[in-house]
Amino acid sequence: MGPFRMSNPFEQARDLFVEGVRLHQDGRLEDAERQFQACLALVPGRASTLANLGATRLKLGKVREALEPLEQALAQDPDAADALRHRAMANNLLGRHEAALADWTRLLRIQPDQAATWQLHGETLQHLDRHDEALASYDAALARDPNLGPAWSRRGALLKDTGRPEEAAAAFRKAIENGDDADLNRYFLAALEGRDAPVAAPRRYVEFLFDGYAGNFDEHLVGVLRYEAHRVLAQQLAALGRRFDAALDLGCGTGLCGPLVKPMVDVLEGVDLSANMLAKAAALGVYDRLQQDELVHHLTTTARRYELVLSADVFIYLGALEAVFDGVSRVVERGGAFCFSVELAPEGHDFTLRPSQRYAHSERYLRALALRHGFQVRSTLRHPIREDQRQPIPGLYLCLQAV
Repeated sequence: MGPFRMSNPFEQARDLFVEGVRLHQDGRLEDAERQFQACLALVPGRASTLANLGATRLKLGKVREALEPLEQALAQDPDAADALRHRAMANNLLGRHEAALADWTRLLRIQPDQAATWQLHGETLQHLDRHDEALASYDAALARDPNLGPAWSRRGALLKDTGRPEEAAAAFRKAIENGDDADLNRYFLAALEGRDAPVAAPRRYVEFLFDGYAGNFDEHLVGVLRYEAHRVLAQQLAALGRRFDAALDLGCGTGLCGPLVKPMVDVLEGVDLSANMLAKAAALGVYDRLQQDELVHHLTTTARRYELVLSADVFIYLGALEAVFDGVSRVVERGGAFCFSVELAPEGHDFTLRPSQRYAHSERYLRALALRHGFQVRSTLRHPIREDQRQPIPGLYLCLQAV
């Protein structure tokens, strides 16, 4: 038998790194994270391993944890393209758009012909309300790759926001032609053109919107758009003059309702589609349980029951509400309350999809749903939800009781 040969730490680290890359590519992200960590324990500070660890954590949704290894990698090589790209993505997800823009700009100096990077540069500028520059970045992306469907879609959204609806519609059609999400772009077209509205916003749209919005959601919604739905709904709920054993905040977001409702309930739970929103809600320390799930799926599968279900400014992403009422009637106790807000639609429609890409509902439709699902109307209130272009958006607030 020949002599036993032990591999040195560099060879072991190399093998761990290669295995980590393979696991990452196979979608086994937690296993990949462990491999990269073991690799760094043997050979600390290697930039390529740090960059891959950061990229893996970012895919796992560990956005803040991803930043540390990415920062370390860039400290060694400020022009490391992969680390720059992932740090920019992390900063965007955290709402740090100025920092993300600096990384995208640096990356474009290194790789000026990357169409996808120009698109992401434009998205970040759009977050910062630098619309003319964002449009120039989308045009730069499409000059390099005219078949880049997502860039056409982002361009359409920007043109819609800046009052150029015909050009926006043409861009959404180009997005569909070039393979971007057809359901998403048809939703945008329906909002623009006022016809062929789907029964709900595409899940990808809602999840992407709020994951990216979580970092500055409260400040923008309350401070800029003068959002009041959470406060008005809580006041209406308090006027019922009762305390609830268990409550579900349906579409809780960052938890704006939580501190206002918690004094009225013994146990407060929340459910939302956005992981980043839920992280903000958890930091408040007022929710006893939070779960990431699509709302109707949660209502139709949970074993839990509640004396109160509330939902502030959530149904703007749902047109037809039959499935919601079915689900709420399943989970709410007899005598329990279902309180929510909607944007108010004209009485000639059950619901409409507005150019803002938000649904509005009529009082007649909601009363009919309540009657059909065994709810009695306890109170109604008409009050603005928020402002849009400095104009108040009419809202309707209903409190129903399960009978």
